Amino acid sequence: MSLEITRPETEARIQRYLQSGQFNDLDELLTKALDALPEPAVPSSTPPAQAANLVELFEPVRGLLTDGEIDTLFSRNRLPSRPIDLS
Repeated sequence: MSLEITRPETEARIQRYLQSGQFNDLDELLTKALDALPEPAVPSSTPPAQAANLVELFEPVRGLLTDGEIDTLFSRNRLPSRPIDLS
C-alpha cells in the first residue's frame, strides 16, 4: 500500500516526530496514532429486517423503560407560557 500526504504541514509534523526519535519509522507512528482512535464499526453482512408496521418496528425496545420513565422523558413542558390573545 502506498500513501500520499498532500498537506505540507502534515508532512512536517510527521518529520518532526520521526526526527525526535520517539518513533523508529512511519509504520510505528501510524500504529500509535491509529491505536488512539476508536475502532470503526464493522458493517453487518445481513440487511436489517423490514418491519411490516410500527408495532413490529418498535418491538426490540418494548419494555426497556417503565411508564414513569416514559412520562418523565416525553412529557410536555409544564412551565407557564405567555398568554395568547386570539381575538
